[in-house]
Amino acid sequence: MAWLVTGGAGYIGSHVVRAFLAEGIDVVVLDDLSSGHADFVPAGVPFVRGTLLDTELLAKTFAEHDISGVVHVAGFKYAGVSVAKPLHTYEQNVTATALLLAAMQDAGVGRIVFSSSAAVYGTPFTDLVTEETAKSPESPYGESKLIGEWLLRDQAVAAGLAHTSLRYFNVVGSGSTELRDTSPHNLFPMVFEALIEGRTPRINGNDYNTEDGTCVRDYIHVADLAVSHVAAARRLDAGEEIAPVYNLGSGDGVSVGQIMSTVASVTGIPFTPEIGPRRTGDPDRIVASGEMAARDLDWKMRHSLTDMVRSAWESRQASAG
Repeated sequence: MAWLVTGGAGYIGSHVVRAFLAEGIDVVVLDDLSSGHADFVPAGVPFVRGTLLDTELLAKTFAEHDISGVVHVAGFKYAGVSVAKPLHTYEQNVTATALLLAAMQDAGVGRIVFSSSAAVYGTPFTDLVTEETAKSPESPYGESKLIGEWLLRDQAVAAGLAHTSLRYFNVVGSGSTELRDTSPHNLFPMVFEALIEGRTPRINGNDYNTEDGTCVRDYIHVADLAVSHVAAARRLDAGEEIAPVYNLGSGDGVSVGQIMSTVASVTGIPFTPEIGPRRTGDPDRIVASGEMAARDLDWKMRHSLTDMVRSAWESRQASAG
């Protein structure tokens, strides 16, 4: 028996794959490599290259592999870009999820862990987000993730699907120098590339109501995130009680200014970030509580900010070697 990891060749998915393997659980990877990398898939792990929109491929994958559950990580993950590409976002995140659930039902596979997003909350009216915080997504990306959660909920009623969804904000760091975040839209890669190219990283606003004037956000290490995906799968396998959604959050967060200082210290490249204007709608502080996940999914912050930056920087340097 194996778990299918969709998007398992991507930054987050590849860490989930390794977390399963570390626990002695077999996996199968399905990824179209639109943002993933074939060399992120460990040797010996079955790799199906293709899209979830290919229903014949989905049926063949379930028929050829003894799959007991699915971790659904695949998707179009760029909130800002989704505003300009809403139809593409819904196709990749909503239509694809519906087709995956249909293929699971046809194959008799009844367990799924959905890698959702804290983007479902939009800009909340509280600086500490819990699972009960009102959902008000502000981009097609956030909306598509919330619809994905609804699809799981409704399929549970219709077909007895066992499921949970994991919500989180910013994922950083690396669990291996072989794996790294290659997104051009995420903070760590943008800062690293600026430094490598001799440019000065930029902060959007330093007049927020925080200790150093810069925004405070939730940043969690990708390897910690992966551990909780495995813990969720184990609960589903064991038929244990599990909540429909969990936040994977730090509970306190770090500021953008702290990140910049830590980057300078870890890389040994001194710089004073440029200060630009605030981005419209950016709140002072948003972090998520991880109390429920700590109770049920072995969730905890095992890595400091320095650990996060150092591991990400080491993986970036290894890729350039």
